[in-house]
Amino acid sequence: MIRTLVTVAAAASLSGCGYNQFQTLDEQVSASWAEVLSQYQRRADLIPNIVNTVKGEANFEQETLTRVVEARARATSVQATPELVNDPEALKKFQAAQGELSSALSRLLVVTENYPNLKANQGFQDLRVQLEGTENRITVARNRYIQTVASYNVHTRSFPNNLTAMLFGYKAKPNFTVQNEAAITTAPTVDFGTMARPAAPAASK
Repeated sequence: MIRTLVTVAAAASLSGCGYNQFQTLDEQVSASWAEVLSQYQRRADLIPNIVNTVKGEANFEQETLTRVVEARARATSVQATPELVNDPEALKKFQAAQGELSSALSRLLVVTENYPNLKANQGFQDLRVQLEGTENRITVARNRYIQTVASYNVHTRSFPNNLTAMLFGYKAKPNFTVQNEAAITTAPTVDFGTMARPAAPAASK
């Protein structure tokens, strides 16, 4: 009887200090992270088909293709293990590699606009639609992950949950950052020197 009462009291104590909620939020972070990885992998799987299709176009810019292939290699070389969500430096490297691949793909799609045969190639257009859909899924998955990590971190830092976090070793998790933060925080440069100046009004007589 005493053992049962102690067990019930311990369970109530853990529930009251946020322990059970830690389990729920931690599982949500893991699930949302798995979805992020799934969508990035989907994109990586599309790239070889896109590259091979573009290679069929005569005189296509080799440098652009090379950048895509190399960026994909770097992105897939980062081991995206579940533990990565607890390692700020590892997450930063993962994000940088994926961002580099995004830039290379964007450049590739811009360049293909200069090749009418590719624009008329139904196979390439289908791949392009799949890629664009995948990029949208990546954005949705990343946003969901950001929200789940934010909820987890708020729970971790709130009292008395922070005491439970210290007791059981729960720590705030790193999150995705804005990739173009420097560009966002820098005011755009406006050059009025290239604009035509209006004619001066004629002097009144």
